[in-house]
Amino acid sequence: MGIPFSQVPTWDDRTPIYVISVAAQLAGMHPQTLRQYDRLGLVTPSRATGRGRRYSAYDVAKLRYVQHLSQEEGINLAGIQHILALQSEVEDLRRRVNQLLAEVQRGVGVSRQSTGSRVFSAGPAGDVIAMGRQQTTTRWISGWTQALTNSQRLAPA
Repeated sequence: MGIPFSQVPTWDDRTPIYVISVAAQLAGMHPQTLRQYDRLGLVTPSRATGRGRRYSAYDVAKLRYVQHLSQEEGINLAGIQHILALQSEVEDLRRRVNQLLAEVQRGVGVSRQSTGSRVFSAGPAGDVIAMGRQQTTTRWISGWTQALTNSQRLAPA
């Protein structure tokens, strides 16, 4: 019984060290299967200077996952390609969200430290209005009401 790819250890050992025969043995597959998966783009190993394939521990884990999806879940190779693409996209999006969260946290720390931080609001025409922290919204609301009144006067009856 294979291990789902999500349960594979999260080490980042992507150093290509295994030749195709060793990687095939570690994955429990025939070397020709690895070549086919490479042609399909399911698992793409690095290439040595003599154009020989070199697989990393990550590649071997991915081969086992592909085998699990194919043999135990009954998913065809086109479906596996789609699953792997979606998982890669999710990983990329998670990395981006973490980057953005770190930026926001750094930005929040900076704005709390500075005394001149600003608050922005949208004006009646959709423009951006800078408002100081001490400024009340009363002036903004009265400006908004006045703009609505003026636009109603300009509207045809």
